[in-house]
Amino acid sequence: MQKLSVIICTHNPRGESLQRTLEALRKQTLPKSDWELLVVDNGSTPPVAQMFEVVWHPLARHVREEALGLTPARRRGIMESTAEILVFVDDDNVLAPDYLEQALAVGAQWPFVGVWGGSCVAEYEAPVPDWIGDQLWRLTVFEVKEDVWSNLRDNFATFPVGAGMCVRRAVARRYVEWCGQNKISSALDRSGKGLGGYGDMDLCQCAIDIGLGTGRSTKLKLTHLIPAARLTLDYFVRHMEGDAASQLAYRAMRGLPYRHLAKDNLFHELVWQLSWLVHRQPWERQHLHAAYRRGIKKGLELAKEIEAVRLKT
Repeated sequence: MQKLSVIICTHNPRGESLQRTLEALRKQTLPKSDWELLVVDNGSTPPVAQMFEVVWHPLARHVREEALGLTPARRRGIMESTAEILVFVDDDNVLAPDYLEQALAVGAQWPFVGVWGGSCVAEYEAPVPDWIGDQLWRLTVFEVKEDVWSNLRDNFATFPVGAGMCVRRAVARRYVEWCGQNKISSALDRSGKGLGGYGDMDLCQCAIDIGLGTGRSTKLKLTHLIPAARLTLDYFVRHMEGDAASQLAYRAMRGLPYRHLAKDNLFHELVWQLSWLVHRQPWERQHLHAAYRRGIKKGLELAKEIEAVRLKT
């Protein structure tokens, strides 16, 4: 049996980005006999299999998942995979040559951690606008400066992101089971043009469910290819709104406090208005703030519904 299963979930990918993702996998230092490759085509038109061949890998295959959304695609990849450690790779991730080898090393070093990941360094297709400022994290760009892990449900500092996420099979099985029991989990992640979030964190919680932890390692590095379309106001507005709504829904589903976020939003509203009057922030920031308010409002309504159902069961 292979040591790793690499799973790429993709929907109408950018050709150049996915090609670079596959090429980086082709150059991995871990022998191909030690890992399998699954390309999960999430309803792409035309089918990914017609555009990208993977014959260079003896243990590679294309899988088609028609149910739109990252969560259904991930579940399909989990069910089709065979190894004890799964590595989820986005279709715009360029892994460092030793990424898979280091994924195994970290897994062996941290047997008590069920989900782990590393640094995401950005490669931008266009200049980053000044108005993005402190919201750059929304592009999944960060550096892991020290090894960290925990088994705390609310310690997001040790939760890896989905890009390059390594998952033990026991955790993946729990995730499939959890998603089957909680249909709202599918709404926490990207679907088509929707930019919901927190599906990665929902998966991380599954590690804690079964007594394991989450971690970030300095040994794992990848390059995240950022297209010009993600550096637009439209993208950030959709992300801000979708992410805010998903956050409250996620917390309610997982039994974590969420009402304080809505209260904090009122406080931040006053702070932001004062800052606007004093510093005259760029007009783009005004749109981002409005999107966040809309997201919190939608998320609060959904969270209350989720909590009511959860308390009845």
